[in-house]
Amino acid sequence: MNLLHIDSSILGDHSVSRTISAAAVASLTAADPTLKVVRRDLSAQPPPHLTGEIFAARAIDPSQRTPDHDRAAAEADAILDEFLAADVVVIGAPMYNFGIPSQLKAWIDHIVVGGKTFRYGPNGVEGLAGGKRIILASARGGFYGPESPVAGLQHQESYLRGIFAFLGAPEIEVVGAEGVNIGPEQRQASLDAAVNAASGLAPALQAA
Repeated sequence: MNLLHIDSSILGDHSVSRTISAAAVASLTAADPTLKVVRRDLSAQPPPHLTGEIFAARAIDPSQRTPDHDRAAAEADAILDEFLAADVVVIGAPMYNFGIPSQLKAWIDHIVVGGKTFRYGPNGVEGLAGGKRIILASARGGFYGPESPVAGLQHQESYLRGIFAFLGAPEIEVVGAEGVNIGPEQRQASLDAAVNAASGLAPALQAA
């Protein structure tokens, strides 16, 4: 089985979402040492933003591409291939300005591809990425749960849930820490609880 580990925080070793995602991956690999882990750090190596050239290259059958098409789509194709090969995907995703980091959005633009991860048919859209286990390691500076008066501003977890449901994987698992910018004590308490939850994730082979 293959595990794809994605991190998107710009904060390096000070990142809460990175700490949680690392705990999740450590737990899963300890339970199943045969897991092959591929890691992609979207902050250290930002994926290219979607361009007209990439979009055009993606619309052409690979056998009909020119060398220019291949060059334009090379990194986007590599990102898509990593995702398609993964049985488990762990995504470290902080909330920036009520949404996700731009580098994570760029990564998503390369995995949401017609004919590869979804398609339209007589009954509407059909996700083609079902069967993957998606784990979201989330971090938010404030509190944005359903009971919060600012819950409507939360477009991080809600967006990612919508994307993966569209791709056929609606049951994502969220391990998150909220209120990490409220103060040191709240940050540590939220982080400890999230790391504890991540460390207790069921083994990958138990995924549906």
